[in-house]
Amino acid sequence: MNDVKLITRYLLKHIERIIDEIDTFEADVFINEIAKSKRIFTYGAGRSGLVAKAFAMRLMHLGKTVYIIGDIITPAITKDDCIVLISGSGETLSVINTAKVAKQIGSKILSITSYRNSTLAKLSDHVVIIKGRTKLDGETDYFIRQIVGEYKSLAPLGTLFELATMIFLDAVIARLMDILKVTEEDMKSRHATIE
Repeated sequence: MNDVKLITRYLLKHIERIIDEIDTFEADVFINEIAKSKRIFTYGAGRSGLVAKAFAMRLMHLGKTVYIIGDIITPAITKDDCIVLISGSGETLSVINTAKVAKQIGSKILSITSYRNSTLAKLSDHVVIIKGRTKLDGETDYFIRQIVGEYKSLAPLGTLFELATMIFLDAVIARLMDILKVTEEDMKSRHATIE
């Protein structure tokens, strides 16, 4: 399976299955918390961090006050703020440490992870589970997967989690547009003019 179109179809098929498994109630709580939050902070490490930044950008386009943890202009988080943390494994040390600090301050912690029993999930006030192969999933069952036709090696490390999370968060933005009565024109007016 070395044709890029076949690999793309494989990824899309698995992402659709992952999205189907997202709990609607969990998603609605996540959306409502974001909608009512005055200030939102986002964070993830590696590619999950890129997804967190993309989500922050769209929240800014919606007119929300949003910060990316780690940027030098990010202010102190307070008990009145909401933090969105993304980690497929739920065990990424920098994400866990961020959650611990937010917990001590009393901030609302929303997380997206693949593991309900992860350290991140346990530290969070609300969790959305998005399944997907993460970097923790081993290669020990390689031969079994090849026999049954599962080519997870085509989605290395956290690819399926990150892609599914990005699609989910774009859907969250679409839902928030409706809730907050924000038009695409409103969002365009906040788009960067210097890039």
